[in-house]
Amino acid sequence: MLRTDYHTHTPLCHHAEGSPEDFVRQAKALGLYHYGIADHAPMPPELEPYDAWRMLTSDLPLYQEWIERAKAAAGSDLTILTGLECDWVPGIAPWISELRERIHCDYLIGSVHYLTDKESVDDALYADKTLTDSVEQDWALYWKAVTDMVSSGLFDIVGHIDLVKIWGRVPQGELMSYYIPALEALSRSNMAVEINTAGWHKRCAEQYPSIPLLRELLARRIPIVINSDAHAPAHLSRNRDEAVKLLLELTDNKLRQFEHPLSRNSNITLQAYGPL
Repeated sequence: MLRTDYHTHTPLCHHAEGSPEDFVRQAKALGLYHYGIADHAPMPPELEPYDAWRMLTSDLPLYQEWIERAKAAAGSDLTILTGLECDWVPGIAPWISELRERIHCDYLIGSVHYLTDKESVDDALYADKTLTDSVEQDWALYWKAVTDMVSSGLFDIVGHIDLVKIWGRVPQGELMSYYIPALEALSRSNMAVEINTAGWHKRCAEQYPSIPLLRELLARRIPIVINSDAHAPAHLSRNRDEAVKLLLELTDNKLRQFEHPLSRNSNITLQAYGPL
């Protein structure tokens, strides 16, 4: 099966490391077919600085230069795709559309990190407490935001779909009621959902999405891509083989890899997975 990675970062986000040449060298060593660069997108200029772990709008020319260096290093041996990981917050939709045109993106990853104002669910400051009055309220707000993001029609891949579990806090009882609206929105969309293997290296100690949620995504035939969320060259395609093994187990070894077309760019397809 072709090895790809569509969720990777650059030092412009202030919490990643490695040069374009370093990333390309590692991508070639791994035999990647697609190396997708999708760093944390800037927020609208009127909201900057939003936080300390994303590009500023003024960094966009540097981002384009970084990608061009990667393409030059890749030559004809590796396909470089241009993306952004965009945060979904209220009122952000017009800015997302503008960013896609500014960067001429092949794809956009839509992610939810924030529940209230600028408080991020994956910030270490909140490792041992909720952002609202309860875990249940955190989850309700989070999954409402995921559903709204999917329904916007602006994105191509859902990033770390159940990130809200990062610190290991999960509501008591069944969780499917939180997922269902987002699943229904995904069924109406052209989006893929990533298996984000970075979750294995967080306190939750499992991939995003959880196995019950991943099983439901497969049942609904939502395209799945495998991404590392790499913040260093050594992270590229990390745990990809374990993710493939998990998909094989959940599909009773009836797993296929296929080309999933992006709705806004008929020339670009993602290497996605799904049941036969």
